[in-house]
Amino acid sequence: MTVGFVLGGGGVRGAVEIGMLQALFEAGIQPDLIVGTSIGAINGAAVAADPSMAVVERLTDAWASPAASAVYGDSWMRQLQRLATSRIHLNDPEPLRELIAAMVGHDARFEDLRVPLAVCAASIERAAERWFDQGPLIDAVLASASVPAALPPTWIDGEHFVDGGLVNSIPLGEAITRGATEVYVLQVGRIEEPLAAPRKPSDVARVSFEIARRHRFARERAQVPAGVVVHVLPYGGRQPGDSRPGAYRRMDATHARIAAAYEASAAYLALRGRS
Repeated sequence: MTVGFVLGGGGVRGAVEIGMLQALFEAGIQPDLIVGTSIGAINGAAVAADPSMAVVERLTDAWASPAASAVYGDSWMRQLQRLATSRIHLNDPEPLRELIAAMVGHDARFEDLRVPLAVCAASIERAAERWFDQGPLIDAVLASASVPAALPPTWIDGEHFVDGGLVNSIPLGEAITRGATEVYVLQVGRIEEPLAAPRKPSDVARVSFEIARRHRFARERAQVPAGVVVHVLPYGGRQPGDSRPGAYRRMDATHARIAAAYEASAAYLALRGRS
């Protein structure tokens, strides 16, 4: 049996993955491989570097730190000034780069990790996904988490890369392709929330993106081959304010997200253990 952890994208909601990791480690479940997208690439890199309960505390501290708040922490005026200068993005990528480096080391390489890791980013020039699994780690993880408009594209090997969630938000199929036979999907909850037709202009982009985000996972889940077991861990429910336009900047719900996901996932794993 080869255990794969799939860590999906989802911005600040990615804090729920920390609670899920805590539940998995307490249940004695260790990864043999990890695949991640966007915030899942960041959390996944930390776990691949230290696949133990200690990483849960380190991730919790990192998510609650001033460094995490600084990623999208500029005032709206400062962001608009940066947009006027760059014409393409609101935020400086350096706080996120430093946050990743603090978790894995400034010179980290995929080859240094204790668990094999692959992270997904979207190539602009090729309009295709690329999987990074060797070489320098920080730029690859940053590329996977380079949210369009919020952050600039990341330049690697002659290509511009943006957030992997655009092409593969919950990369279940990639974990299976890489040999996982028991897969634990750490997702931020959107696939558990029903979609409704847009009723106002702000709904149009959100609903459209959610369709694009979810359809591939639904298809890959329906095509899981015989002999492969997939566990989709529950995220514990929405937090107040999640539907607001500025929710992607809110770090104040971090601990509540972690606790809710831990309780829900621990309960799921306990039932699995008795089945």
